[in-house]
Amino acid sequence: MAGHSHWAGIKHKKGAADAKRGKIFSKLAKFITVAAREGGGDAGANSKLKLAVEKARAANMPKDNIERAIKKGTGDLGGVSFVELVYEGYAPHNVAVVADILTDNRNRTASELRHLFEKKGGILGSPGAVAWMFETKGLIEVPRDAISEDDLMEIALEAGADDVLSEGKSHQVFTTPEVFTAVREAIIARELEPTFSEVTRIPNNTVELTDASQAKKVLDFITEFEDHDDVQRISANFDIPDELLESLGD
Repeated sequence: MAGHSHWAGIKHKKGAADAKRGKIFSKLAKFITVAAREGGGDAGANSKLKLAVEKARAANMPKDNIERAIKKGTGDLGGVSFVELVYEGYAPHNVAVVADILTDNRNRTASELRHLFEKKGGILGSPGAVAWMFETKGLIEVPRDAISEDDLMEIALEAGADDVLSEGKSHQVFTTPEVFTAVREAIIARELEPTFSEVTRIPNNTVELTDASQAKKVLDFITEFEDHDDVQRISANFDIPDELLESLGD
Protein backbone atom coordinates (compact mmCIF):
# COMPACT_ATOMS: atom_id res chain seq x y z
CA MET A 1 0.00 0.00 0.00
CA ALA A 2 1.40 3.35 -1.03
CA GLY A 3 1.91 6.13 1.41
CA HIS A 4 2.12 4.63 4.86
CA SER A 5 5.70 5.54 5.73
CA HIS A 6 4.85 9.18 6.41
CA TRP A 7 3.26 8.12 9.71
CA ALA A 8 6.75 7.85 11.14
CA GLY A 9 7.29 11.48 10.21
CA ILE A 10 4.17 12.65 11.97
CA LYS A 11 4.93 10.66 15.12
CA HIS A 12 8.56 11.81 15.05
CA LYS A 13 7.50 15.43 15.38
CA LYS A 14 4.39 14.72 17.40
CA GLY A 15 6.41 13.69 20.44
CA ALA A 16 7.16 17.31 21.25
CA ALA A 17 3.48 18.20 21.23
CA ASP A 18 2.53 15.17 23.32
CA ALA A 19 5.00 16.25 25.99
CA LYS A 20 2.47 18.94 26.87
CA ARG A 21 0.71 16.50 29.14
CA GLY A 22 -2.23 18.69 30.10
CA LYS A 23 -3.10 19.19 26.45
CA ILE A 24 -2.93 15.50 25.57
CA PHE A 25 -5.04 14.63 28.62
CA SER A 26 -7.66 17.11 27.45
CA LYS A 27 -7.79 15.49 24.01
CA LEU A 28 -7.97 11.99 25.48
CA ALA A 29 -10.78 13.05 27.82
CA LYS A 30 -12.80 14.30 24.85
CA PHE A 31 -12.20 11.02 23.02
CA ILE A 32 -13.32 9.01 26.06
CA THR A 33 -16.42 11.17 26.62
CA VAL A 34 -17.58 10.84 23.02
CA ALA A 35 -16.91 7.08 22.99
CA ALA A 36 -18.95 6.64 26.19
CA ARG A 37 -21.74 8.81 24.80
CA GLU A 38 -21.93 6.73 21.63
CA GLY A 39 -21.61 3.22 23.05
CA GLY A 40 -22.11 3.37 26.82
CA GLY A 41 -19.75 3.42 29.77
CA ASP A 42 -18.80 -0.28 29.83
CA ALA A 43 -15.42 -0.62 28.13
CA GLY A 44 -15.92 -4.38 27.92
CA ALA A 45 -18.90 -3.88 25.63
CA ASN A 46 -17.72 -0.70 23.89
CA SER A 47 -14.60 -1.28 21.77
CA LYS A 48 -14.17 2.43 20.98
CA LEU A 49 -14.21 3.27 24.69
CA LYS A 50 -11.84 0.39 25.46
CA LEU A 51 -9.29 1.73 22.98
CA ALA A 52 -9.72 5.28 24.30
CA VAL A 53 -9.14 4.16 27.89
CA GLU A 54 -6.09 2.11 26.88
CA LYS A 55 -4.62 5.16 25.13
CA ALA A 56 -5.26 7.26 28.23
CA ARG A 57 -3.59 4.72 30.50
CA ALA A 58 -0.61 4.48 28.15
CA ALA A 59 -0.25 8.27 28.47
CA ASN A 60 -0.37 7.94 32.30
CA MET A 61 -3.64 9.82 32.52
CA PRO A 62 -4.91 9.67 36.14
CA LYS A 63 -7.65 7.13 36.83
CA ASP A 64 -9.96 9.82 38.25
CA ASN A 65 -9.70 11.81 35.01
CA ILE A 66 -10.62 8.73 32.98
CA GLU A 67 -13.62 7.89 35.15
CA ARG A 68 -14.81 11.50 35.10
CA ALA A 69 -14.63 11.60 31.30
CA ILE A 70 -16.67 8.37 31.07
CA LYS A 71 -19.33 9.74 33.43
CA LYS A 72 -19.61 12.92 31.34
CA GLY A 73 -20.24 10.75 28.30
CA THR A 74 -22.90 8.62 29.99
CA GLY A 75 -24.60 11.68 31.48
CA ASP A 76 -23.79 10.81 35.10
CA LEU A 77 -21.84 14.07 35.30
CA GLY A 78 -22.69 17.36 33.68
CA GLY A 79 -20.43 18.75 31.01
CA VAL A 80 -20.20 20.28 27.58
CA SER A 81 -21.41 18.47 24.48
CA PHE A 82 -18.81 17.81 21.80
CA VAL A 83 -19.43 17.86 18.06
CA GLU A 84 -17.36 15.77 15.63
CA LEU A 85 -16.23 17.70 12.54
CA VAL A 86 -13.82 17.19 9.64
CA TYR A 87 -11.70 19.93 8.06
CA GLU A 88 -9.68 19.31 4.93
CA GLY A 89 -7.40 21.16 2.57
CA TYR A 90 -3.74 21.49 1.68
CA ALA A 91 -0.57 22.01 3.65
CA PRO A 92 2.39 23.66 1.88
CA HIS A 93 3.79 21.95 -1.24
CA ASN A 94 0.43 20.48 -2.25
CA VAL A 95 0.25 18.01 0.63
CA ALA A 96 -3.36 16.97 1.28
CA VAL A 97 -4.50 17.06 4.93
CA VAL A 98 -7.64 15.97 6.77
CA ALA A 99 -8.20 17.04 10.39
CA ASP A 100 -10.65 15.20 12.64
CA ILE A 101 -12.10 17.55 15.22
CA LEU A 102 -13.93 17.34 18.55
CA THR A 103 -15.21 20.74 19.66
CA ASP A 104 -17.76 22.32 21.96
CA ASN A 105 -17.87 25.47 19.83
CA ARG A 106 -17.83 24.96 16.07
CA ASN A 107 -17.69 28.69 15.28
CA ARG A 108 -14.58 29.21 17.40
CA THR A 109 -12.90 26.16 15.90
CA ALA A 110 -13.74 27.20 12.34
CA SER A 111 -12.20 30.62 12.89
CA GLU A 112 -9.07 29.26 14.55
CA LEU A 113 -8.42 26.54 11.99
CA ARG A 114 -8.98 28.92 9.09
CA HIS A 115 -6.36 31.16 10.67
CA LEU A 116 -3.95 28.22 11.07
CA PHE A 117 -4.27 27.24 7.42
CA GLU A 118 -3.47 30.81 6.36
CA LYS A 119 -0.70 31.32 8.93
CA LYS A 120 1.16 28.13 8.00
CA GLY A 121 0.89 28.49 4.23
CA GLY A 122 -1.95 26.07 3.61
CA ILE A 123 -5.33 26.26 1.89
CA LEU A 124 -8.61 25.36 3.62
CA GLY A 125 -10.77 23.31 1.27
CA SER A 126 -14.48 22.61 1.07
CA PRO A 127 -15.97 19.33 2.37
CA GLY A 128 -14.81 16.45 0.18
CA ALA A 129 -11.91 18.41 -1.32
CA VAL A 130 -9.22 15.88 -0.41
CA ALA A 131 -10.89 13.17 1.71
CA TRP A 132 -11.22 11.02 -1.40
CA MET A 133 -7.41 10.78 -1.49
CA PHE A 134 -7.48 8.70 1.71
CA GLU A 135 -8.93 5.36 2.74
CA THR A 136 -10.11 4.75 6.29
CA LYS A 137 -8.34 1.69 7.66
CA GLY A 138 -7.16 0.19 10.90
CA LEU A 139 -3.39 0.46 11.34
CA ILE A 140 -1.55 -1.59 13.97
CA GLU A 141 2.23 -1.37 14.33
CA VAL A 142 4.31 -4.07 16.04
CA PRO A 143 8.10 -3.96 16.57
CA ARG A 144 9.96 -6.05 13.99
CA ASP A 145 12.19 -7.57 16.64
CA ALA A 146 9.15 -8.94 18.52
CA ILE A 147 7.96 -11.38 15.84
CA SER A 148 8.73 -12.42 12.27
CA GLU A 149 6.67 -10.99 9.43
CA ASP A 150 5.43 -14.47 8.45
CA ASP A 151 4.27 -15.31 11.97
CA LEU A 152 2.53 -11.96 12.39
CA MET A 153 0.89 -12.31 8.99
CA GLU A 154 -0.52 -15.69 10.00
CA ILE A 155 -2.01 -14.23 13.20
CA ALA A 156 -3.33 -11.09 11.54
CA LEU A 157 -4.83 -12.66 8.41
CA GLU A 158 -6.52 -15.37 10.44
CA ALA A 159 -8.18 -12.61 12.50
CA GLY A 160 -9.36 -10.82 9.34
CA ALA A 161 -6.60 -8.33 8.49
CA ASP A 162 -6.10 -7.18 4.90
CA ASP A 163 -2.32 -7.02 4.75
CA VAL A 164 0.95 -6.93 6.69
CA LEU A 165 3.93 -4.86 5.56
CA SER A 166 7.34 -4.42 7.17
CA GLU A 167 9.17 -1.12 7.08
CA GLY A 168 11.95 0.31 9.20
CA LYS A 169 11.67 -1.04 12.73
CA SER A 170 7.97 -1.94 12.53
CA HIS A 171 5.53 -4.41 11.05
CA GLN A 172 2.36 -2.63 9.91
CA VAL A 173 -0.95 -4.48 9.95
CA PHE A 174 -3.81 -3.02 7.88
CA THR A 175 -7.47 -3.86 8.49
CA THR A 176 -10.93 -2.65 7.62
CA PRO A 177 -12.49 -0.54 10.41
CA GLU A 178 -14.99 -3.32 11.09
CA VAL A 179 -12.39 -5.95 12.08
CA PHE A 180 -9.81 -3.59 13.61
CA THR A 181 -10.65 -4.46 17.22
CA ALA A 182 -10.69 -8.23 16.57
CA VAL A 183 -7.31 -8.12 14.83
CA ARG A 184 -5.79 -5.92 17.52
CA GLU A 185 -7.02 -8.24 20.27
CA ALA A 186 -5.70 -11.30 18.41
CA ILE A 187 -2.26 -9.68 18.26
CA ILE A 188 -2.32 -8.68 21.93
CA ALA A 189 -3.47 -12.21 22.87
CA ARG A 190 -0.09 -13.46 21.56
CA GLU A 191 1.62 -11.21 24.13
CA LEU A 192 2.62 -8.70 21.48
CA GLU A 193 2.41 -5.01 22.37
CA PRO A 194 1.46 -2.66 19.50
CA THR A 195 3.40 0.60 19.42
CA PHE A 196 0.56 2.25 17.50
CA SER A 197 -3.03 1.18 16.89
CA GLU A 198 -5.80 3.33 15.48
CA VAL A 199 -8.50 3.51 12.84
CA THR A 200 -7.05 6.24 10.69
CA ARG A 201 -6.85 7.66 7.19
CA ILE A 202 -4.25 6.08 4.91
CA PRO A 203 -3.32 8.03 1.75
CA ASN A 204 -3.74 6.27 -1.58
CA ASN A 205 -0.73 8.12 -2.99
CA THR A 206 1.91 10.38 -1.48
CA VAL A 207 3.80 13.57 -2.18
CA GLU A 208 7.49 12.83 -1.69
CA LEU A 209 9.40 15.56 0.13
CA THR A 210 13.14 15.29 -0.50
CA ASP A 211 14.09 18.91 0.20
CA ALA A 212 14.84 19.72 3.85
CA SER A 213 13.18 23.14 3.82
CA GLN A 214 10.00 21.74 2.24
CA ALA A 215 9.88 18.83 4.68
CA LYS A 216 10.36 21.13 7.66
CA LYS A 217 7.61 23.45 6.49
CA VAL A 218 5.14 20.58 6.17
CA LEU A 219 6.13 19.08 9.53
CA ASP A 220 5.73 22.49 11.17
CA PHE A 221 2.24 22.71 9.65
CA ILE A 222 1.33 19.26 11.02
CA THR A 223 2.73 20.06 14.46
CA GLU A 224 0.79 23.33 14.64
CA PHE A 225 -2.45 21.44 14.01
CA GLU A 226 -1.54 18.67 16.46
CA ASP A 227 -1.06 21.38 19.09
CA HIS A 228 -4.60 22.69 18.63
CA ASP A 229 -6.90 21.59 21.46
CA ASP A 230 -9.76 20.56 19.16
CA VAL A 231 -7.73 18.51 16.66
CA GLN A 232 -7.92 14.84 17.59
CA ARG A 233 -6.05 13.59 14.55
CA ILE A 234 -4.54 15.00 11.38
CA SER A 235 -3.83 12.81 8.36
CA ALA A 236 -1.57 13.83 5.50
CA ASN A 237 -0.29 12.32 2.26
CA PHE A 238 3.39 13.24 2.41
CA ASP A 239 6.40 10.93 2.53
CA ILE A 240 9.84 11.89 3.83
CA PRO A 241 12.89 9.64 3.31
CA ASP A 242 14.17 8.19 6.59
CA GLU A 243 17.60 9.81 6.22
CA LEU A 244 16.10 13.26 5.81
CA LEU A 245 13.66 12.71 8.64
CA GLU A 246 16.48 11.72 10.99
CA SER A 247 18.51 14.79 10.02
CA LEU A 248 15.55 17.04 10.82
CA GLY A 249 15.35 15.50 14.27
CA ASP A 250 18.97 16.28 15.10
